[in-house]
Amino acid sequence: MMEKKGSGRVERTKGGFITMPFIFSNEACEKLAVVGFGFNMISYLTRELHMPITKAANTVTNFGGTSSLTPLLGAFLADAYAGRFWTITVASIIYQIGMTCLTISAVLPQLRPPPCNPNQVCQQADTGQLGILYFSLLLAALGAGGIRPCVVAFGADQFDETDPKQKTKTWKFFNWYYFCMGASILVAVTVVVYIQDNIGWGWGLGIPTMAMFLSIIAFIIGYPMYRNLVPAGSPFTRLVQVCVAAFKKRNLHMVSDPKLLYENEELDASISVAGKLLHTEHMKFLDKAAIVTQEDNIKSPNPWRLNTVHRVEELKSMIRMGPVWASGIILITAYAQQNTFSLQQAQTMDRHLAGSFQIPAGSMTVFTMTSMLTTIAFYDRIFIPVIRRFTGLDRGINFLHRMGIGFIISIVATLVAGFIEVRRKNVASAHGLINNPKTTIPISVFWLVPQYCLYGIAEAFMSIGHLEFFYDQAPESMKSTAMALFWTAISLGNYTSTLLVSLVHRYSAGPGGSNWLPDNLNKGKLEYFYWLITSLQVMNLFYYVICVKFYTFKPIETQRKEDSESTGNEVELAGHV
Repeated sequence: MMEKKGSGRVERTKGGFITMPFIFSNEACEKLAVVGFGFNMISYLTRELHMPITKAANTVTNFGGTSSLTPLLGAFLADAYAGRFWTITVASIIYQIGMTCLTISAVLPQLRPPPCNPNQVCQQADTGQLGILYFSLLLAALGAGGIRPCVVAFGADQFDETDPKQKTKTWKFFNWYYFCMGASILVAVTVVVYIQDNIGWGWGLGIPTMAMFLSIIAFIIGYPMYRNLVPAGSPFTRLVQVCVAAFKKRNLHMVSDPKLLYENEELDASISVAGKLLHTEHMKFLDKAAIVTQEDNIKSPNPWRLNTVHRVEELKSMIRMGPVWASGIILITAYAQQNTFSLQQAQTMDRHLAGSFQIPAGSMTVFTMTSMLTTIAFYDRIFIPVIRRFTGLDRGINFLHRMGIGFIISIVATLVAGFIEVRRKNVASAHGLINNPKTTIPISVFWLVPQYCLYGIAEAFMSIGHLEFFYDQAPESMKSTAMALFWTAISLGNYTSTLLVSLVHRYSAGPGGSNWLPDNLNKGKLEYFYWLITSLQVMNLFYYVICVKFYTFKPIETQRKEDSESTGNEVELAGHV
């Protein structure tokens, strides 16, 4: 993307932190809506629509997966055609329609099955009622697909990376973006979930819906202040063109000097505003796309036959990011259990806080959010200034190290979750409650706090590091696409959870219909499931260490700005600042 121009010169809108309230309000309300329902969604499905627990758990993770997969579509539209502002605006309206439909279905009794007593067989939702639910969720997923990849990139766009005074603000933006998102989630899992459980789902869904409507208005009002970048054409088309050109020239011998490869600054001007990607020695077979032959017209090249080094390096950058991207999937699989089985554990435990007040099971995630927010504040205000003295990096440690710390903490969290489940079942057995899944077990729900807090700390390290990695290492014309990759990892993590639950449910089956994950968790082996995920995470950590060892940061030639004066070109490795 490049900045809008007029009268032959670059025109910049204000940008900077002054735009953050308008941008953050949109993201905060989207999270308030999706989390306010998503974190307590399994309660709605099992109690209001009377779904079996495994079907409800898979519905939750499938919705989470789809909501995190649609960002690929939103990112493509933003980077290639519509731009980030209009993509966010239209997607927010679609999201608003989906939330409105969902709220109506929760208000009208005929759109859900009749209530039932604890000791009777409940009537499940019929096809029409499920159809309305799935249609509403689909619209919400499509809306999220336009908001999620673009809000982060659009916010980071408000800072000019060619200006060293603003560059350090970019990575600070990611910390505070995640802090804002976490704060809205905290409100969702406390206030909104409490309203859903104690006042009703009509108000519980209606309040986030109204908040989303107000955020759309606020976001549009901020338009004159934004630093807008116009689309630079389809990034996917350019990637395919490089592949096709390299294939067509596969029989050519490589040039002896990389300086002989094709360069065209005018052609790349719209996709290299922040700096030009430099040639790397990896994946040399792709370099053949930049070899000039007699058939090529260097003044007006056919991109299906000849590409610049910058465009070849765009593809190399995306390929290099792939292995690190994949390492984040299994962590999301572990994290997804908080919204399913950990919530079901909480529902069976003593949730009294004081007197007759009970903590809603869906609000247990407050401990995850609190620990995450505390960790982010500690990381930004204490950890970075201290560690910077030893590393010399502005950001303290680079994002790859930050992700690694998150992986280790997540392993500990899942391991602890298994032992706490053993403790919960031992108490149930001691009180003769194994066959009474709806009777509260006399063990405090606060036994679950350690696993929730550890997941929050892990997310503060891993997820923000993952976010920084994608934005920093992606080519500048593919920032929305990079953010979509972040959400795609979340999507595949949720789908992996669905697959894992289905496989475990099927292959752990024993006599009499028993298995590790029955509707009555007191008779199951949930701890085995947690430890299975722990084992997968340990293997994933070894894989990640190998990826980091061989990873190459993208080299970029930037034109620095100091007090509005150009100081020449400078080569840097992205991520080492």
